[in-house]
Amino acid sequence: MNLIKGCHCFHSKRCKIDFKCHTLSSPLIFIVLNKYGLKQNIDYTDILIYIRKIVRSVNIETKRIQRKHDISIPQLLTLTFLKKQPDYQSTSTNIKNYLMLNSSTVTGILTRLESKNWVVKIPSNNDKRSTKIILTIQGLKFLDATPEIMHDVLSQKLEKLSPKKLKELQISFEY
Repeated sequence: MNLIKGCHCFHSKRCKIDFKCHTLSSPLIFIVLNKYGLKQNIDYTDILIYIRKIVRSVNIETKRIQRKHDISIPQLLTLTFLKKQPDYQSTSTNIKNYLMLNSSTVTGILTRLESKNWVVKIPSNNDKRSTKIILTIQGLKFLDATPEIMHDVLSQKLEKLSPKKLKELQISFEY
């Protein structure tokens, strides 16, 4: 990706897309020249509005789940992750990597889940420094009683996209 000095333009050779900014008026307009040479005007405020709508929806969903079920989204995702693991167990490191959170945050999540008897921590037989995190029957019953969350609905919709569209979406979030 090449940045042009004094301008917010860039050229991505990998995606074969040229972005040229024109600050003729506010808001900034991007002229996109795709691989077929077709120009397309993109108003970046529209994109920001869509991102804001997504963030707002996530916040509303998070508050709804918290109020209704007394559980945070990361806690719910942790239980869901454990449910999908062999023997309903994993390590805190695997959970940390799955949730993309730091260790201290995952420790807090696991402590709260353990206080509700939804998970238990058992020392590993092989390595006494390591503990297994195991989903309990109460945790499994709780998951079965919990309605579908927006995360699951979004996942189902994303599964319907073609691999090419998924890759494009992933790339757009990485930059």
